[in-house]
Amino acid sequence: MSLDLQVGVSLRDINTFGVDVETMMMAQIDSLDDLPELFTAIDEIGMDWLPLGEGSNVLFVDDYDGIVVRARLRGIEWLGDQDGWARVRAGAAENWHRLVEWTLDNGLRGLENLALIPGSVGAAPVQNIGAYGVELDRYVAAVEAWDTRQRRLVRLAPEDCGFGYRDSRFKREPQRWLVAAVELDLPREAETVTHYAGVREEIASRGGDPADPRAVFEAVCALRRRKLPDPAQTGNAGSFFKNPLVPELQYAQLRDHFPDMPAWPQDDAGHVKLSAAWLIEQAGLKGYRQGAAGISDRHALVLVNHGGASGRDLWALACQVRDTVEARFGVRLEPEPRIVAAG
Repeated sequence: MSLDLQVGVSLRDINTFGVDVETMMMAQIDSLDDLPELFTAIDEIGMDWLPLGEGSNVLFVDDYDGIVVRARLRGIEWLGDQDGWARVRAGAAENWHRLVEWTLDNGLRGLENLALIPGSVGAAPVQNIGAYGVELDRYVAAVEAWDTRQRRLVRLAPEDCGFGYRDSRFKREPQRWLVAAVELDLPREAETVTHYAGVREEIASRGGDPADPRAVFEAVCALRRRKLPDPAQTGNAGSFFKNPLVPELQYAQLRDHFPDMPAWPQDDAGHVKLSAAWLIEQAGLKGYRQGAAGISDRHALVLVNHGGASGRDLWALACQVRDTVEARFGVRLEPEPRIVAAG
């Protein structure tokens, strides 16, 4: 048994906002075999628990009055090929970007648009990460997770994961699931996705071939590095707000007042996706700061810690942005990261 239980642990170095908070307890494991004992211990202690990988999709508003669980479950396995598709299994603690590189190095396609998204593999299905026209659920074959209700490790098919836009049942039921591994079905031959604004232009500027997944990967990395601040230099969690979905009628009313508003039809129910970054920028908040908490001057979706901001400072600014956008456009923004606050 390799359960490591500690009391009063700082989380400053394992959240990409760099906020100075503590967890009451931290439990760390290195093997799937440790999961039963881990959750037996959590039940006996009787506290809430929170899975934490690289801390790239969470804002700690306060100290965490519970048990942070770090499942150091690593390894990338090739599970086989069939009809031009390869199945790959990656442990939850693997770094997501390194997995994307590994798939390309092994002749697989599909994940190149998701390059340089910070965080671990285990966080990817929770958020159903997406970027530049591709979302993770397109390639998920299964998610292995510990189910605290059934008290066993289960293997969930994609249709059982409740995937949605930046959403999943793992996100909606955070006290039930601990993601242990993700299985992906990836094609050896497939068309690249380059229709998203800026990708094809970036490939052309670099002299690349838009049909080459490696060229897409390099273009996406260049775009992200240029547009988004590096968390190692400036604390942030990437895009902080989801792009909002609004009814078609509401969009039509907004378009009458703001004809240049970017928008994308989404589904048969008549929803339209708006650009949260555009809304924030039009509200005059790009580059705005309140003390050490601010909105990046490189990308209006990114909430940043300029140094020394508390979680409460950052959340107060996020609420101000949300309320300002809603007052001007009648559209309420929702955060992408998990917000961890006392009470």
